[in-house]
Amino acid sequence: MTNSVSSAPYTIDAFFAGVGGIELGFTQTGEFRVVYANEFDKNARKTYAENNPETPLDGRDVHDVLASEIPDSDVIMGGFPCQAFSIAGYRKGFEDDRGDLFFELLRMINAKRPRVIFIENVKNLVSHDHGNTFKVIREALVENDYYIKWKVLNGKDYGNVPQNRERIYVVGFDNKEDYDRFSFPDPIKLTKTLHDVIDFHNKKDEKYYYREGKQPFYDKLVPEITSQDTAYQWRRQYVRANKSHVLPTLTANMGTGGHNVPLILTDSGEIRKLTPKECFNGQGYPESFKLPEDEANGQLYKQAGNSVVVPVIHRIAEKICKAIDGYEDNHTKREEGKYALIYSDIDSRFEGQSYVQSYADSIDELKDIVDSSDIPLLTDK
Repeated sequence: MTNSVSSAPYTIDAFFAGVGGIELGFTQTGEFRVVYANEFDKNARKTYAENNPETPLDGRDVHDVLASEIPDSDVIMGGFPCQAFSIAGYRKGFEDDRGDLFFELLRMINAKRPRVIFIENVKNLVSHDHGNTFKVIREALVENDYYIKWKVLNGKDYGNVPQNRERIYVVGFDNKEDYDRFSFPDPIKLTKTLHDVIDFHNKKDEKYYYREGKQPFYDKLVPEITSQDTAYQWRRQYVRANKSHVLPTLTANMGTGGHNVPLILTDSGEIRKLTPKECFNGQGYPESFKLPEDEANGQLYKQAGNSVVVPVIHRIAEKICKAIDGYEDNHTKREEGKYALIYSDIDSRFEGQSYVQSYADSIDELKDIVDSSDIPLLTDK
């Protein structure tokens, strides 16, 4: 690390902070420090505070927070609750009460005008409502003067963590120079295995073990759960084995029935589920990360499932730092105009970039700009 966190040059305002996984990925670089965090869930706040006792932590509903109450910062970030956009949330999108939380984040961005914005969400965000939900989000960001790039990255391919977890990351800059210098990290080889995040050797509390007579489906587990190189899940009627030898995507409802916590075969030949600590290990949290001892396991599983792959965030943060470090923030106020010509380069369904090319007061004026600049447009056909 080049700086201690307390003296790190770049500041962060974090929203929907959860237990602080996104911030952790940034602060691990030594270049960023958190000056404000907001999290409504009281249980997540407890875990956040235990690991970040000096960070100002606001527990109010974000709707009640005035932008004038939070400090200016270089980065505004948030993984706004993704249930509204996930399969588990029935893909209601903006119709869900939680779907408007993006616009609360946008309200803060517009008021504070940070140099960088960072958003993390579920992969399904890009396909929800035939792509219209993400179209609204990306156009709202670029129409408000940000140059954005987005990409779906899998934790096992970009974070060297043994978990199959695809998430979309959106990075935005308030000036074109920073945007041009930024690129997402390249994939890296997966060298860590289940044995790096799971303790197969030592005895755990009895509550983690599946026993004959304890679970009615126990007899169906025994013939299927046979390898220590595989994680398993009980799917109501059958056992699912992860063929890639990594953890399946950890979910927020692991501790509440739904998608059960992954199961493993211990050295002693017993079947047990992962502990909450092992779930956090599977997200790439460091061993030093603390879990409150008085917190219910169901809440800890939820927090782990709602969290992020920290090493992926860390690698993106390093690339952001490389794009802005040592360069002036050359933001100039955008032109005024009722209409916007938006440039979008969509490399695939899960990667792209976008910004406003020009503004104009009328459609005819915008057409003149297009004609005079020789900008190729896709026609309606």
